[in-house]
Amino acid sequence: MARCARLISLDLPMHVMNRGNNRQLLFTTDEEKAYFKYLLLSKKGHAGVHIYHYCLMNNHIHLIVRLEPGADLSKFLKQVFLAYYAFYRNKHDYSGHLFQGRFKNIIIETRTYLLQCGKYIELNPVRAKIVRHPGDYRFSSFHYYAEGRHDPLVKRNPCYEALGNTEAERRIAYKALFIDRKHVNSESLRSHLYLGSVPFIQAMEERFGIRNVSLKKGRPFKAI
Repeated sequence: MARCARLISLDLPMHVMNRGNNRQLLFTTDEEKAYFKYLLLSKKGHAGVHIYHYCLMNNHIHLIVRLEPGADLSKFLKQVFLAYYAFYRNKHDYSGHLFQGRFKNIIIETRTYLLQCGKYIELNPVRAKIVRHPGDYRFSSFHYYAEGRHDPLVKRNPCYEALGNTEAERRIAYKALFIDRKHVNSESLRSHLYLGSVPFIQAMEERFGIRNVSLKKGRPFKAI
């Protein structure tokens, strides 16, 4: 079967998602989530990948990334997934596929949509009814932005600076975003290629020659 087209942008942020095969658990303990986070941290610098937001759920992962020139997102994720698979296999005496095929990614317009997508990711544990507030969940970037907690995995979202003149103001403004639990449309994140304003989507469709509809079959594309 032909693969779905994947667009890799070298100059725009992307929302990346992958889940366990047949929705099985990727992480059964916090220790396993911590190890997966360690793998992301240990490999992102050499790979030229910046991570703006993340959330590690029990059976899936969310990242918002931006690539440096020449970076290879597929290679970076393959290294992380293979290393984690080896760890998981040895720990659980597991065989077979752990991740559900290739990762999915969506190109994001920076402006408001980048913060909104970060909010969507960090609200995952709340929507899953694991916690009542995103601050109660350990494995996401919420604590970095809302509480100023040190997190070496996170590269600051460039839109965060505009939330206030001081760190305290920015943290307050960021937490205020979560008072309204509305966020970007979940269907757009599952089935579209681009997330942004109408002019942005039109520009991306012209740039890549692919409409912003459910993923089509074909080879991956890379932005020039």
